[in-house]
Amino acid sequence: MGSDSGRKRKVRGRKIRSDRSVKERRKAEKQRRRAAKENGNGSGATGTADASTDVLRSPQSAAPEPFVSTDAVEDLTTRIGQWLEADQPVHVVGPTGCGKTALALSAAAERGRPVVWIDGDQAVDTGTLVGEHAGGESYVEDDQYVSGVHKRTEVVRERWVDNPLSVAAREGATLVYNEFSRSDPLAHNVLLSVFEEGVLERPEKRGDDRKIDVHPEFRAILTSNTAEYAGVHEPQDALLDRMVGVHVDYYDAETEREIVAAHVDLPDDQIEQVVDATRALRDELDVVVGTRVAITAAKGLAVFGSGNDDAIDDEVLVTVFTDVLAPKFAGREDGADLATLEDRVADVI
Repeated sequence: MGSDSGRKRKVRGRKIRSDRSVKERRKAEKQRRRAAKENGNGSGATGTADASTDVLRSPQSAAPEPFVSTDAVEDLTTRIGQWLEADQPVHVVGPTGCGKTALALSAAAERGRPVVWIDGDQAVDTGTLVGEHAGGESYVEDDQYVSGVHKRTEVVRERWVDNPLSVAAREGATLVYNEFSRSDPLAHNVLLSVFEEGVLERPEKRGDDRKIDVHPEFRAILTSNTAEYAGVHEPQDALLDRMVGVHVDYYDAETEREIVAAHVDLPDDQIEQVVDATRALRDELDVVVGTRVAITAAKGLAVFGSGNDDAIDDEVLVTVFTDVLAPKFAGREDGADLATLEDRVADVI
């Protein structure tokens, strides 16, 4: 993605060494949404509960922090944003740990519209996306025909709750559907009419409002790992035909150094050691060694290291990377991989 020299970069927010302020702001956002819900945003007249306060996030709270934007990252963010402006759903695909999720959230936040988040999972079905019946509710109608004469009638009806896709389509939010290929493809049939016709049908909903006209500002970003990963379904062609795809690979060395530096307080020389080791292991090992591995290793070295600006001892570097990578080998049938992992890491480093 270009040379490392003369690279411009910027960091959204401060280069945090602690994410305490980010957590506090998001906690305040959750409390605000909860308070709004408790103060009665439900729609009693229609029997439909308003889930907007639960799933709608402001662009500011949705934006990932810290977020490093070098030229390479900016190019990808701009591409995604331009496709969204062209009213095209965007499928961001790439290996695990390469930064797809942060990229998708950043592009969504830059639109300035509310953001709705969905995590893909085998348990996701159509109801999880569009909404479902949530039991019944009752209320009493009190009619006064003449002075002192009352007629009290108890009315019982089903209560419908809109789920994230319905909220996003109605409110004109940007939907970020993370790891959508982990969900059952049958659940995504409702997306076909959303992307093609601008109509969302809620199959279990009864009445005149069974269908939602999709808000003109609604947009969607879907992320997925490449198909060889376990637990991944192959999306149906009809859905893929209605999206554009932006492939994300691991960033260049300079960008990875900036990303690690934005998360961990280590001297530049030590960050360079960590990133160089990560990239070497990525080339030599038959497992995914993403940028997330570099960040985790750097966090470990901030604790296990010497605490000064000296170069990291190779033995410490090998130990930390062995610990970080061990879970990737633990589930293999061939236990020899895990037993020899430290030697393999040492050979590379």
